[in-house]
Amino acid sequence: MARTGKNGWALFLLLLAGIVIGGFIGHLTQGVSGLSWLSYGQTFGLSSPLELDAGVLILTFGLTIKFNIASIIGIVIAAFIYHRM
Repeated sequence: MARTGKNGWALFLLLLAGIVIGGFIGHLTQGVSGLSWLSYGQTFGLSSPLELDAGVLILTFGLTIKFNIASIIGIVIAAFIYHRM
């Protein structure tokens, strides 16, 4: 039987592209007086990496996510494009 529905990977890639392009646009408009509100955002994650030292092997874990207004707009546009596909 053929599977109906939309591809989950397509949604993931579109959302990821929306986040990256939105973050890039937010970074570019940081110094522009009329568009500086696009770069307003919040950073979540570990401020310093977490290290696990097992003697022979050292693992370092770290994750930081920065959302800004432009990346949120990018997510909304990506979801709209996915819905229209």
